Amino acid sequence: MQSTQGIERSGEHGRVIVAAVRIRGLVDVSPEVNHTLNLLRLRRRFTCSVYVLSDSIKGMLKSVESWATWGELSRDTLIQLLRRRGRIVGDLPLTDEYLKKYGWGSVEELVDAYLKGEVKSLWCRRGEGPRMINGKASCIPGLKPFFRLHPPKGGFKGSIKKPYGAGGELGYRGLDINDLILRMI
Repeated sequence: MQSTQGIERSGEHGRVIVAAVRIRGLVDVSPEVNHTLNLLRLRRRFTCSVYVLSDSIKGMLKSVESWATWGELSRDTLIQLLRRRGRIVGDLPLTDEYLKKYGWGSVEELVDAYLKGEVKSLWCRRGEGPRMINGKASCIPGLKPFFRLHPPKGGFKGSIKKPYGAGGELGYRGLDINDLILRMI
């Protein structure tokens, strides 16, 4: 299995953004793992969530590696994810017009600010409104904190019961998560 020790914050933007995708279903999940999956907003199969990598997120991902896969998300994949699968309340698609109401010109501008650390989170917490900083919202109200994906085109390349390093699909996969997500969008 690949180690997560080599993850550096030396990207061009300085923050490591990870995406987690739930691969396995709801059956035979222990209560502890189910609670962690709920905290990660991975409540259903083929659901994806995006996080800034921290020790607590890394620990939670490690504890659910038998049910999900995760890795570092690229800028282009995050843009595609928001454009094609980003939803706001009412199950409406996320559009540039919606972002302009909060001071952002486009999804690309929002993603660049998120990667640089100018935006703490893409979505606002429940009951929390956005703080305006330099005429731009610190988070996008109404943006759902997860993405519903399709099963991967062409199917999984390995077993969904084995770790990624052993020819399966589960656990840490590094930058290969981008290929999987693009096949699932």
